[in-house]
Amino acid sequence: MTYNHRIPLLLVLVSFSLVASIASVSEDAPEYVVKPTSTAPELAGRWDSPVWEQANTLEVMHFFPAEQHPGVSDHKPETKARVLYDDKGLYIHFLVHDQYVRCIETEYHGKVWEDAAVEFFVQPKADRGYFNFEINCGGTMLLSYHENPEYTGPSLREGGSVPWDLAKEVIIYHSMPETVEPEITEPVTWHIEYFIPFALFEAYLGPLGELPGQQWRANFYKIATNNSHNHYGAWSPILEGASFHAPQFFGVLKFGEE
Repeated sequence: MTYNHRIPLLLVLVSFSLVASIASVSEDAPEYVVKPTSTAPELAGRWDSPVWEQANTLEVMHFFPAEQHPGVSDHKPETKARVLYDDKGLYIHFLVHDQYVRCIETEYHGKVWEDAAVEFFVQPKADRGYFNFEINCGGTMLLSYHENPEYTGPSLREGGSVPWDLAKEVIIYHSMPETVEPEITEPVTWHIEYFIPFALFEAYLGPLGELPGQQWRANFYKIATNNSHNHYGAWSPILEGASFHAPQFFGVLKFGEE
C-alpha cells in the first residue's frame, strides 16, 4: 500500500503525473550539486564534520501557507539537508531546528508522516518512477516506489511498498528517541542521517551507470500532521495542489565529477 499526504480539510486527490515531469522541469525548480566523497560519513549526526562540510547545503523553505490551507499552522521549522555520494550509494543528512515535536510510529511503512518527519523523494531516471523515503525523527521509515504509468518497458519489480529485505539496507541514524510522547513543546534540534545503497535503486531500475554528470529529479520535505502545529514544507516549491507526490515539481540533483 502506498500513502499520499493530504491536508485533512482539503481532501486533495493525488495523481502521479510523471509525464509532465519528463517533458519539462518547472522554471522555479532549484538545482543541487551532489558532491562525491572519498570518505563515508560516520552516520553520527555530526553536521559540521569535515566530511559533511564539503557538501552543499539546501533548505526546506516553501511551506504551505496557513491562510490558504485550513488546519495548517504557521510553524515553519528551519530544515536543512546535505547529500554526498560514493561508489556505494547516497548519504543524506537532515538538520532540523524544530518545536512541537511528537513521534509515535515505530513500524516499518507505518504512518511516519504524521510524526515530526523528513522526507526525500527521488526519481533517478527521467522515464521511470520515483522513490519516497519518509523517516520520522525516531528513525522509523516508510519506503515506496511509484512507477511511471506511461512506462512500457520491462520492470524488475512492481511498484508499491519496498519489501523489508531491501529497505533494511538503508542505514539510519536518528538523534531523537524512537518515540517522543507527550509532545515536546520547547525548541529542539534533531538529526536524521542515512545511507541508501545504489543497489536498492537498481533492484527496480537496473544499472544506473556512471553517476558523475547525471541529473536526477528530487524533492526534500519537512512534515508533521499529528501534533499541535501541523506543517508541510518543501525544498522545490509545489506550485499547485497540496501533495508531496508531485514529481512535476521536483528539483534537480546534479552529480558532480570526481
